[in-house]
Amino acid sequence: MTDAAEPLHDLVDQARQTRVVVIGGGIAGLVAAWELAKVGMTVTVVEASARLGGKVASTSLGGREVEIGASCWSTRGGAVRRLVDEVLPDAAIVRPRDDSEWIAGLARDAAAPLPVEQVLGIPANPWDERVRRIIGWGGTWRAYLDRLRPPLTIGTQRSLGRLVRGRMGDKVRDRLVAPLTVDRFGLLPEDVDVEVAAPGLSTALTRTGWLGGAVADLRVDAGGSATEGLDGGMPLLVAALRERLVARGADIRTGARATGLARADGAWTIEVDGGADADAATVRPATGDDGAAEASDAGRLRADAVVVATDEAAARSLLGPVLEDPAFTAAEPAGIAREVVTLLVDAPELDGAPRGVHVHAVPGSSRATGLVHETARWEWLARGLGQGRHLLRIAFGGPGVAPATAGVSDAEAVRLAADEAYALLGVRLGEDRVVDAHRGVYTLVPPASALGHRERTDEARAAIARAPGVAAVGAWLSGSGLAQVVADAHDETDRLRRAVLWGGAGGR
Repeated sequence: MTDAAEPLHDLVDQARQTRVVVIGGGIAGLVAAWELAKVGMTVTVVEASARLGGKVASTSLGGREVEIGASCWSTRGGAVRRLVDEVLPDAAIVRPRDDSEWIAGLARDAAAPLPVEQVLGIPANPWDERVRRIIGWGGTWRAYLDRLRPPLTIGTQRSLGRLVRGRMGDKVRDRLVAPLTVDRFGLLPEDVDVEVAAPGLSTALTRTGWLGGAVADLRVDAGGSATEGLDGGMPLLVAALRERLVARGADIRTGARATGLARADGAWTIEVDGGADADAATVRPATGDDGAAEASDAGRLRADAVVVATDEAAARSLLGPVLEDPAFTAAEPAGIAREVVTLLVDAPELDGAPRGVHVHAVPGSSRATGLVHETARWEWLARGLGQGRHLLRIAFGGPGVAPATAGVSDAEAVRLAADEAYALLGVRLGEDRVVDAHRGVYTLVPPASALGHRERTDEARAAIARAPGVAAVGAWLSGSGLAQVVADAHDETDRLRRAVLWGGAGGR
């Protein structure tokens, strides 16, 4: 028993002596920091902005805190649910009371509900009345011809757009599939990888002989909502992670931008601008082995390992000189410019959620790509805001198209958002109905299902793996979506943790 205890004691001691700097305090950085801190490693988090959480954010509208960023997660894989259970065990986990989708921008500004029996907008039954309302009789007959065509060989068509156009025609591609991929992912259907976006669809197509049959096959095991959220909003998770990190002695510095990385004598040096004072709630100062990363002098931290949890541009800028890889540094960050205007409105006409939760615009029919009716989605939010008051999020900017709000004043952006909300919801929302508003500007990172994403990620990670004691996490590597970001941050940090404690090339 003594012999077994000694190696464990040595491992615990080694963990406590390991100093790690996490660059970036978004959700990926916080998850990475937590995975390291919970085994006893000494952790410093440096975040360039004034707050933690990244795309998980809130603001005050009409005197109440409301979410303006990621508001839920996909249940696929269970990574976020496990994290919530670990750091926020008393949280009330909720599912949407409504998650229905509509397509807007049809003839004469009409809109119609998306059929339930669909995958990525591809209908299981082209004769469904909901399908016919969107694509018309001509589109329905063309989609039906798919059943008379020979099946595809597995793997011959990875592009969602080309698959749909070839099997079911232009109307299904343009009016059912494109509104979803452009609004959700910022991608044209041609740039979506079928096998990643809808695993098993190609196999089901070969088995059933037609695309509608393949969709029906995949829908057989479809259950209820695949989305969960927190009663009170996702910022609760950020607050819980911060609290847990502080309790473990992590040093959290906001307003601190990492400007350079260098390695010498088996350790990393991180140049930092700003954030000289640690987070006021941090209980352990940065004083070497008894605290977080050792401060070698003003504006410089020393660490045994580094996790880069920034956006793609910052990550390539920081890691490029270390890797001495011009191709890594020169690669253009992926993604599109997107703006989201969040409106708090007084509109009792929306109490019945006349067009569900998600309204996707047919590309080219609207200046907005789509809208989310948050109070129709979350009962806790509607209850908190009160009857007749609603929260709407209107998105602008698609592939190859700059946001219509770009370059205009905030007041003009709000006016434009109200106009588009009217077009998408069919309920007039003049400026007198807008109680308060927020405008957000960001880069929409492609999902893991973007064609070429896997190859691009593999190249980046192969380059990063050449540097000892480094991990990189974030949506630009995992693909967008909280479920992907959290799972990837957990896995990549675990590889780094094992490499530091047991040796090996990044744990790979």
